[in-house]
Parts: sequence; C-alpha cells; structure tokens
Amino acid sequence: MPELTSRRGLLFGTAAVGAGVLLAGCTSNESDDDAAANDQPAASDTPGKEVTIGFAGPQADHGWLNAINDNAKSRAKKYSDVTLEITEGSNDTAAQIGQIETLINKKVDVLVVLPADGKALTQVGLQAMRAGIPVINLDRIFNSPQAYRCWIGGDNYGMGLNAGHYIGEKLKDKQGAKVIELAGLDNLELTQQRTQGFDAALKNYPNIKKVARQAAEFTVESGQAKMSQLLQAQSNFDALWNHDDDQGVGALRAIEQAGRDDFLMVGGAGALSAMQAIEADDGVLKATVLYPPTMAASAIDLARALGQAKGIGGLAEFEIPASITLYSAVVDKENVGQYMSTGFK
Repeated sequence: MPELTSRRGLLFGTAAVGAGVLLAGCTSNESDDDAAANDQPAASDTPGKEVTIGFAGPQADHGWLNAINDNAKSRAKKYSDVTLEITEGSNDTAAQIGQIETLINKKVDVLVVLPADGKALTQVGLQAMRAGIPVINLDRIFNSPQAYRCWIGGDNYGMGLNAGHYIGEKLKDKQGAKVIELAGLDNLELTQQRTQGFDAALKNYPNIKKVARQAAEFTVESGQAKMSQLLQAQSNFDALWNHDDDQGVGALRAIEQAGRDDFLMVGGAGALSAMQAIEADDGVLKATVLYPPTMAASAIDLARALGQAKGIGGLAEFEIPASITLYSAVVDKENVGQYMSTGFK
C-alpha cells in the first residue's frame, strides 16, 4: 500500500460520500431554518455549469492506486457537464509537479490531486490555489491547509481500530487468546497509525494478547515471505490482522503452504480477491477492513460541486466541507454482497 496519511475531519461512510451525499436532500418546510436549508444550492445529477476538472495522481503501481484512477474516470463520465483532464501519473515528485503545473496553465476549473508525496507537492498546491484554482487534496495530505480547499481521504487509525474490535469480539470469550499482526512498511506514518488503532482496540479485551508483529512491504512477495516467518515462529495463535489485501495474497499462499487453518484472518483495504474469499468462506480469511478507493469518485463529486458553487445535499452549509474522513467499514460474510462492487483488482 502506498503512503496514505489520514487527516481527521467530518465522518462519512463509504457509500455516503458518493453520489447520494451530493444530491439535494433537504425537503422540510417546518420552520424558517428549514426553509433556509431548502434554498441551499446543493449539487445534483441535473446538468449544470460546465466544469473542467484536472486530475493528477501517482503511478498506478498498486491495485488500490489503479482503482483510484478508475473511480475518478468512471465518475467523471457520469456527468455530461464534466470534462476530465487526467495526467499519466508518476511517483517522481518533479514529474508530478510538472504535470500539475501543466493543468494549472490549462486553467482547469478545479484540481483533484493525490500527491506522490504530500510534503513535496505542497508548493504546487499553493501555486494552484493562488492562481484561483481550488484544489481537492485526495488522501495524502499537503503540509499546509492553504494548499487545498477540501481534503478527502481514508482513516488509517480507524482501520486498525475496527480490525481490532472485530477480532476482539470474535475472541472475547476465549481465555489466553493470541493474535499476530502483519503490518506494512514501518517507515510510513499510515502503518504506524494502523498499528496504533489495532493496539488501542485490543486494550478493550484483556483476555487477548498480541504475541508477534512483522512488517512487510505491501507486496505479494513480501507478504508471503514475512507470513512464512510468522508461521514458523508462532506454532499457535487465534487471529491475524494483515494491513493490506495485496500483500495478503502472498500471506494466504504461505498459510496454504504451511497447511494452517487454525486461526481467523482479517485483511485491509478491500481488494476484490479478498471479498471473493470472504464470500466463499472456505479459508482463514473472514473479513477485510476498507480503505475505500471510492474516495476518488467522491473527490470528483466534490470538485464538480465546487466548480458549480454548490454545496452538499443533506447538509445545511452552503459550501462543501473543508475535510472529510471516510469510514473504515468491516466487510465480512454478512455484508460482503453490499461492498463487492467496490473491490479493487
């Protein structure tokens, strides 16, 4: 998983920040306050002012990032009044800065930027804002709030928290329960946040002890290698939390090779392969905690509303929020059908 740094803000569920939340939704006329809310110029599916949105993201070298690009493109196609100018994407900060500067020079109406490095790209975000082009900062956050009009992204701490509570509830009646953790890159803040959330949740279950933790690299190969090490070191445990479903593919290979099926596994991010395994329910993987790539579709919705000087239906404010943190829902066999369409390859 690439570096994704969360910022706390308004909380919305995965589905809530999609099309529905940007549709007009205030219909009461019970009071003067309600009447004022009715006058809110909320975005809707009805064609309005033409908006050109520039989209710049990093290279899609991970399933989640590829899903980010796909979500942005498909969402833009939904609107006849939106033109999407999308860059090739690059993990080289200088190259991405150049791509964003090209979009600025094209005078796009709104920019949506998922920076390869939030700190390194802060100045070009400021450049766009100073040029009168509002920026929707997607997930990896710029260093200065002056570099964006709205931030929308995932909740890494919440991922760990919800994974921990899911496992905790499954094991709460077992004395001496043991869990292990297969983390991502330890030098990334997102990995640290996910572990912090997981540990915080486990404190609610005194019968559970985390007996091992191994950091992988968000790749299939590292997931397989590090999981093999964990299995060799831990002859018995009750649950595993894996931070990322891509590296989880490798982890599952190692588990199968070891012939182990004596524990439950919770994944992270929401890959299609993970959801299919959860639906099949014929292995150790029982749930995954979302880090929804649908945030890119929501970013397009927000950019369109911003370009049309409209707000969000269902909220009384005339403007879109300054910050939106998505909810990290737990997907298991009970609700996997609801989320299957959001799974990324």
